[in-house]
Amino acid sequence: MRHLNKIEIEQLSTQQRCWAEDWNNIIVADDFQVSSLRNSNFYGRVQIGSCATITDVKMIKGSMSQGNKPNVISVLNEGGDGNVVLCPQLTAQLAWLMINHKPVFELCLKEESKAQGMVSESVSESRPRMIVCDYAKIEGASKIVDCIIQSSQDSPTYVGADVIMEKCVTACGAEVTDAAKVYECFVGEAVHIGKAFSAEASLFFANAYMDNGEACAAVCGPFACSHHKSTLLIGGEFSFYNAGSNTNQSNHAYKMGPIHWGTLQRGAKTASGCHILWPATIGVFSMVMGKVVQHPDLSNLPFSYVFGDGNKTYVYPGTNIKTVGTWRDVNKWPTRDKRNNSQPYQDLITFDFPNPYILQYVAEGKKILQTLLTTPADENNEYIYEGCIIKKKAAEKGIKYYDIILGLTRKSESASESESSYVDMFGFIAKESAVENLILKVGNGKITSIDDLCAEIPSLAVPQMTIDKEGEAYRQWLELIERDARKEFNMGDVSEEQLHDFISKLQWKTSNHLLHKQ
Repeated sequence: MRHLNKIEIEQLSTQQRCWAEDWNNIIVADDFQVSSLRNSNFYGRVQIGSCATITDVKMIKGSMSQGNKPNVISVLNEGGDGNVVLCPQLTAQLAWLMINHKPVFELCLKEESKAQGMVSESVSESRPRMIVCDYAKIEGASKIVDCIIQSSQDSPTYVGADVIMEKCVTACGAEVTDAAKVYECFVGEAVHIGKAFSAEASLFFANAYMDNGEACAAVCGPFACSHHKSTLLIGGEFSFYNAGSNTNQSNHAYKMGPIHWGTLQRGAKTASGCHILWPATIGVFSMVMGKVVQHPDLSNLPFSYVFGDGNKTYVYPGTNIKTVGTWRDVNKWPTRDKRNNSQPYQDLITFDFPNPYILQYVAEGKKILQTLLTTPADENNEYIYEGCIIKKKAAEKGIKYYDIILGLTRKSESASESESSYVDMFGFIAKESAVENLILKVGNGKITSIDDLCAEIPSLAVPQMTIDKEGEAYRQWLELIERDARKEFNMGDVSEEQLHDFISKLQWKTSNHLLHKQ
């Protein structure tokens, strides 16, 4: 990197219509081309990488103060003291470890403090606050302040018209455009944020897609998706998620502050108008409709339909396994991964369906329903679980659905994995015991850097589970999905050709993918 020379400064000021508060504070790549900057205004200390282009930007600014503190944000608990350090090495798994394990947060804070010059006597030894990396393209943005725009030749990052970004970090291949307003956020690989979406103190990881709505203190894991203006994602974990219009959550009880938070586990969805009062946990691949106010933990009732009316909440366990939507989801996500594999820090994604993380909840859910059925139902033939109502028939059907899911994999595989506990590290499945061993290495000083920690994470991957396509459970699952497809066809909006095309795919397409992106 180098300073601009006098000829370049003259050309930028006259021919390229650029202005700088002090051209001596602009640092550029050795192969910098004057033509890459046009009609833009620079304030403070800004570093510009090779082949990056900046055009028609009203303000791009980097702080000049020495010893800047690391940018620490509070996700989930909006009123917390900070649990994630925004840094260039951030991935979904590193964020999960910071949030759930204090030693990792402290390691990242220490390393980022050093990078920011907190332990340096010279500003020149600290990393600039405003960095535009190689091949990034910024055009028409309104204001970019103290951001690290990571980018590469095969995964260029784009920041577009009327965007405001402050104190953010992007991964390579991110896109922020169309008047989006993003403050103190991480925008990950192949993430799209646009159409005036507003975000504050939130994390967006691989292939998340955000338009129109807003997010605050949210962790939007891989393939989290929100398209609607009236949708708010606040104080929650979301991955492999689709938000219906007017979806929102409440993290504030107007007593102790905005401290409540919740989780929609992988594959969960919310219908239009859904409102959930945190704290709450919704199980994997569940669908939530209406207003849920009971603060339930439904992690052990996966694949449920959850209906709330603001007073009562009904749960139909296992029902979502039989839908076309679930079958389409588990097959589409691997094909929609837009990332390039060459980046040094990448989100790891377990696409496998089913996987041990899911099956542990299914097995527990079956036990819970069996236990409920050993006790008398009330006068309405209903049971209460986590403040929610489960009808007796729904419990009986739920056991059958869970038996199908448990039967999808070969018995030897299910048995070998059944005694372990698993965690979902924002899209990546790992054994809980293996994670604990990793944390011990951080605590006892065997892992002393973010790079060393990130290098260890892929080793946590669990073995692939194979669907038994010759088994009875697989046949039953496909029959349920075909029945659901025919039900939609009978509504009149699906053509006979579309129906036959979909059913034909059921005969050959597998939902089993070994796609641990690394």
